[in-house]
Amino acid sequence: MNPRKHAVKNRRKKVIPFSLDATFFFERAVQSLDRFHYDKALKYFRRAVEYEPNNPVNHCNMAGILSEMGRYEESNDILRTVLERVDPSMTECYYYLANNFANMEKYEEAEKALVQYLETDAEGQFLDEADELLELLRYELNRPTKLSTIKSKENVYAHDKARELLEAGHFAEAVRILEEIIERQPDFLAARNNLGLAYYYMGLFDKSIQTIQEVLDAEPGNLHALCNLAIFYQHSNKQEELRELLGLLMKTVPFHPEHVFKLSTTLGIVGKHAEAYRHFRRLLRTGELSGEPSLHHFAAVAAANIGRFDDAERHWQEAQRLDRDSDVPAFYLMKLAKMRTMEESPPLHYHYHLPFDEQFRKWADSPEMVPGALKQDPLIRSSFFWALRHGDRRTKAQVIQALGLVADDEVVEALKAFLIDPKEDDELKRVAVLVLRSIGLNESLYVMFGGRMVTLEAKRKAPRLPVWDSSWQAVLEKAMEQMAGRYDVVQQHDMMTLWVDYLSRVYPDVPKLSKSSGWAAALEYWTAKMHRQAITYTDLVARYEASQASISRYVNRIDEACGIREKMKQVLTIPQLPQLR
Repeated sequence: MNPRKHAVKNRRKKVIPFSLDATFFFERAVQSLDRFHYDKALKYFRRAVEYEPNNPVNHCNMAGILSEMGRYEESNDILRTVLERVDPSMTECYYYLANNFANMEKYEEAEKALVQYLETDAEGQFLDEADELLELLRYELNRPTKLSTIKSKENVYAHDKARELLEAGHFAEAVRILEEIIERQPDFLAARNNLGLAYYYMGLFDKSIQTIQEVLDAEPGNLHALCNLAIFYQHSNKQEELRELLGLLMKTVPFHPEHVFKLSTTLGIVGKHAEAYRHFRRLLRTGELSGEPSLHHFAAVAAANIGRFDDAERHWQEAQRLDRDSDVPAFYLMKLAKMRTMEESPPLHYHYHLPFDEQFRKWADSPEMVPGALKQDPLIRSSFFWALRHGDRRTKAQVIQALGLVADDEVVEALKAFLIDPKEDDELKRVAVLVLRSIGLNESLYVMFGGRMVTLEAKRKAPRLPVWDSSWQAVLEKAMEQMAGRYDVVQQHDMMTLWVDYLSRVYPDVPKLSKSSGWAAALEYWTAKMHRQAITYTDLVARYEASQASISRYVNRIDEACGIREKMKQVLTIPQLPQLR
């Protein structure tokens, strides 16, 4: 065989084929850029655009080269083409435009483009550079730039707002915002953690556990989530799960003060007072939070629960020194002597407010303080929402009436949810209906009474009453007691509505209600008349043990205020219409 032909054949095998495509020209352009050969780089990027005209990255690369070369107008033309024709979602082009305009000293147009970038770009790739450009524009234009929002920080701002709402006790609104954040950004674990807390404050334990578990699925070591879950297990009586989780938490020694505080309060709430006190002392020794009266109160609670009453006294005295306006330290210092002799148990809750019974006793003397306390103190507010779902019957009745004094949208929604809960007591639901009507809620109410859903139709809107007086409640309860079994739910609701209507009309000149039985009998009398039921004074006298003269007098007083006879007369004299054929 001819050796020359063999050599030629071998050389042909070593030829490497290549194709001219966008990637080839992109790589050549990058090589030219590395050598600062901008003209060549521009030429190659143009060729890449020719091969892939719908690829916005190639266009942006070409615009970038033109900008580096000082050809800002040409660069802007390409950037506008990307935004208008190729890919409007390339919001970073607005930042490139702003940069070009700033280099051209067209500061008004630069500001307009930069605002558009910040308000539409979800990624925030150039946030730091945008901040520097904003500073330049503020200096050049001699005024700050107006921004409605920064899109890439939208969830962060919304989360801050939700936290403020949580701290203010507006849990339903916080839940709405946090749910929206998580829908937009499922991996925002801080928002998911706070959503679990918001559910907990509202008494929705199953949802709170599920939400916190989602955080731990994504980040098993999240201390806030682990602490929250321990508290949720405690209130859900999941003792086995709690025991396993506490084994982990009691071995944890966090460094950051916020984490130490979270762990110590959690251990205290679940009954591990000695471990809680050890962490509280660590916090107080560091000095960072030693000026917080609530921290000294928590340390005192933990100390009292492990029998260290001298330490507890010292901590409560320090809390009192730091917070002269609070009744909490003084209340527990007064109780301390009985704690020492075991006549009273130390407090088990780790909240910086008075116990429920004490708070209600205090408010009984000064009811005007209730709305302010519930609106301004999120701890009191959250404990009230919790007690509405999980307290005993007496506490729930007190909470329902106290919440009626606040009467904001969240309270109304909480009471409406209470009405449709089949597990709640029917008598408590009647109190809730009365409170809703007394604050002027004039809409149909849906109530689960006796296992069936009942619609209570809207009534005439009455002026809002002030604090609900116990003597008014006594009349209502007496009437409810005697009417039970004789009248259906709707008729009993009409009786309550009539009572609220009467009180609203005569307030503030409400007569003395020392004889609650007579007033209750008068309410049943008019309820029976309005529903065309037979009723006699003899029957009312026997059942209510009130004189006929008293009942008749109160019947007339209610009619004078509410005009019931006239209304019934108008109904009776409506002419009969002919039937349609």
